[in-house]
Amino acid sequence: MQLLDGKLLSANIKKEIKIEVENALNKGLRRPKLAAVLVGHDPASQSYVRSKIKSCEQTGFDSDLISLDEDVTQEDLLQIIHRLNTDTLLDGYIVQLPLPAHINDEEIIRAVDPAKDVDGFHPFNMGKLSLGLETFIPATPYGILLMLERYNIKTKGKIAVVLGRSNIVGTPMALLLSRKAAYGNCTVIHTHSATIGLTNICKSADILIAAIGVPEFVKADMVKPGAIVIDVGINRVEDVNAKNGYRLVGDVDFEKVAPKCSFISPVPGGVGLMTVAALLLNTMKSYKQKHHF
Repeated sequence: MQLLDGKLLSANIKKEIKIEVENALNKGLRRPKLAAVLVGHDPASQSYVRSKIKSCEQTGFDSDLISLDEDVTQEDLLQIIHRLNTDTLLDGYIVQLPLPAHINDEEIIRAVDPAKDVDGFHPFNMGKLSLGLETFIPATPYGILLMLERYNIKTKGKIAVVLGRSNIVGTPMALLLSRKAAYGNCTVIHTHSATIGLTNICKSADILIAAIGVPEFVKADMVKPGAIVIDVGINRVEDVNAKNGYRLVGDVDFEKVAPKCSFISPVPGGVGLMTVAALLLNTMKSYKQKHHF
């Protein structure tokens, strides 16, 4: 069993991006810039956004964090998005999800300029993705592709089972693994909460992507020997022995599943860090498009 080490990979990617930024600065160009909009005080969202801002500092990006109260109106949020859309010095931005219940997530996503949609959630970019056209790939699926690429995991002809059908991970991941590409060409089985016979389907997987949002859902009897298991879940479970009263676990029962795998990603230290690295790469892509290099 080999760990898919997101910490190591993301550190390497950030070093590569930093070199690109330094080269751009040597040409007299400005720094790339990424902004994040955070609504409310959800601890997980706050932690995730802090990680993104810290990564900007490590790679030489400029960054901007816009923190808003939980009760901000949808109209005020849309005005902020309009300002970000028209900011010529901003290469990309994210609106951290989830948003409070009184705000329509879909309307907010549609308001983002597709050219600055480095999260890859806008319907325009999702449509291009579904057609196999060049676009911003949603950050978590992109991070998983980078993981497969950098560990030289061959995917052609393999059976890939994707657990979960969110527009953020499951649906784009299934599309990416099925398309004709170096790290695609899989036979994809896309499963969800209404799937019958899930255990046997999972057992057929050469590559299993767990993005179902249920702590330690994938058990050892759902995984065949030698499978590649990529755990997208980040769940907080109570732990009286932990300093903060909780610990982070994935959607996979890591201790029981790991011995059966050829490769497996840990939680924490796996896909989450790759998501941030992919977001930086998308921002760098936007920056390069603006500066034509």
